[in-house]
Amino acid sequence: MVGCDTAARPADPALHEVQALLDRHAEALLDRDETAWLAAADPSYKAAARAEFRRLAAVPLAGWRYRVTGVDRTGEGRLTARVERGHRVEGYDRGPLDAGRVMELAERDGRWYVTGERPAEGAPVRLWEQGEVTAVRGARSLVLGVGQDRARLAEIARLADRAVPAVDAAWSPQWARRVLVLVPASLDDMGGLLAADGSQYRGIAAVTTGETERRADAPADRVIVNPDAYGVLGGFGRQLVLTHETVHVATRAHTSPSTPVWLSEGFADWAAYRGGDRTPAQAAPELRRAVRAGELPAALPEDADFGFDGDAEALARAYESGWLACALIADRWGEDRLTAFYREVGAHPGRDGAVENALRKVLDTSPEEFTAKWRAYLRDKLA
Repeated sequence: MVGCDTAARPADPALHEVQALLDRHAEALLDRDETAWLAAADPSYKAAARAEFRRLAAVPLAGWRYRVTGVDRTGEGRLTARVERGHRVEGYDRGPLDAGRVMELAERDGRWYVTGERPAEGAPVRLWEQGEVTAVRGARSLVLGVGQDRARLAEIARLADRAVPAVDAAWSPQWARRVLVLVPASLDDMGGLLAADGSQYRGIAAVTTGETERRADAPADRVIVNPDAYGVLGGFGRQLVLTHETVHVATRAHTSPSTPVWLSEGFADWAAYRGGDRTPAQAAPELRRAVRAGELPAALPEDADFGFDGDAEALARAYESGWLACALIADRWGEDRLTAFYREVGAHPGRDGAVENALRKVLDTSPEEFTAKWRAYLRDKLA
């Protein structure tokens, strides 16, 4: 008879010891007790730990935690800990924003000390790890920047403050009505915040990150500004960008994997342009050129058409197509129906059938009829 031992291996006692050490470390940070914070650091790591503590002084933290998920012995008196580290920004995060970390520790005189820390593979870098943080509070916003002067951050806060009521006028469901904006020093640093290659965001002025799972304790969205692309925009463009991104913050609870990108991006552009004096011909130049050249799109753009690493003109046409699809709904069926359509799509249990169901239920039309109306709308507005 062949058998196997299915009993679970006992956990390394160091896991609990490291967890207790990091619990004290987190408490010291929230208490702003630098001496207690440094007590967890090995002498070789104290300078780096002190720098992180002081950079975090500008970040209004409501919570900081570590969760040790595993430890690996790497030598006599040494180990590597796999850790989920979470933080909450006061007034914004209902729950912690977690990220994987790898921590190196050494044992001396029966106690563990941190000798190094880095993001886990594929995990983002946090803003304060990129340099000294400057914080500017607006009436409805908090802007955190690295490598930026306070005047620039204050301007972003003013524009974010203006965006909130503009979005509120276009989006009826309840939302937090405040915006958290991060401004890194460079495009590469923006990539670090997103755990991605920054070059793919070269022409993108800002992006919004957030969870699509509907959790009551979800952390707040972060609007992350590309300082290079944002910096070359004029006043109108900067306001448009921040209003567009604020729409994503406002609609997050009703945006799900069922929501196609043309709808989420198109609605954000529609709300950002709403109430302005830009005509479709002015606001959709790439699509206008295509329509005038006899290249009227046959269908609404696919999600893949919104990839940042492709043809810039094709990307612009995708955004403009989504915006004009939402403008069509607002013009023909009314703004309330557009909002209801957005919510109905996001509430569907899956992508398949989500748009079709909402078209029928909210707009009393079919995908074929809607596409035909949209193409006629493009001709009317852009030809």
